[in-house]
Amino acid sequence: MNAPATDTAVTGRGAVFIDGVSKTYGSGPGAVEALSACTLAIEPGQFVAIVGPSGCGKSTLINILAGFDQPTDGSIRIDGRVVARPGDPPRPGPDRLVVFQHGALFPWMTVLDNVAYGPSRQGRLSRAEARREASALLQRLGLSPLADRYPAQISSGGQRRVEIARALMNDPAVLILDEPFRAMDSLTKQRMHATVLEMHALIPKTVLFVTHDLDEALLLSDRVVVMTTRPGRIKLDVAVDLPRPRGVEVAAGEAFLALKRRTHEAVYEEARRAFEAGERELA
Repeated sequence: MNAPATDTAVTGRGAVFIDGVSKTYGSGPGAVEALSACTLAIEPGQFVAIVGPSGCGKSTLINILAGFDQPTDGSIRIDGRVVARPGDPPRPGPDRLVVFQHGALFPWMTVLDNVAYGPSRQGRLSRAEARREASALLQRLGLSPLADRYPAQISSGGQRRVEIARALMNDPAVLILDEPFRAMDSLTKQRMHATVLEMHALIPKTVLFVTHDLDEALLLSDRVVVMTTRPGRIKLDVAVDLPRPRGVEVAAGEAFLALKRRTHEAVYEEARRAFEAGERELA
């Protein structure tokens, strides 16, 4: 089932409407059209994976949503409020937070202080209040044993868990995960998948998850959105109507394999087109 073409039926905190977003870098003969008329409606609390070949514009779209870049055309609204449109300077905000592949924890702070930093820095809470709330959040997410450790003292998987907890501490409407598990080994990734789903069940947020891994996308998400090669457009929007939790049994089932074949064919076709066109990788 595809997303609705308008946001009239998408209400509640974390409702996202990407309305005809295009992005061109540069001008004249050297201009690069990264995105073309991307439209996507996401309901509050949905977990949406975005996949596509390298250079299809996944990260460009996410950067515009996160407030790191601005569209050439179109707009993005969160809960009816415009957060990106042509002419407006990029405006990151605590309502949409990003967890990247490469960690961004402060190495000189403990896990507890990393998680407490945002609300304290923004002046929403005193340092003592922020530490109390951060401690309660770590307890809720099963991360209390890490509270007094420094980032260098915990695994890469532990660091990603803490980064997600730090984002959740700021109570964003939208959580953006930009290939956070790409460099992990398969066993660590499997553990992280289970952790992310547990966190999402405990603290439901609208999640946009960028990945190259189709198995990962299908195991985690409510919808998988496939983008075309440059200029990036929405090629396919597939509902993942599979029972949770999605363990080995689900991944080996015919329904999962049918979804994988459908999405793989769409991504492979775009990857072949990109290769034949000699596209170089661009966000």
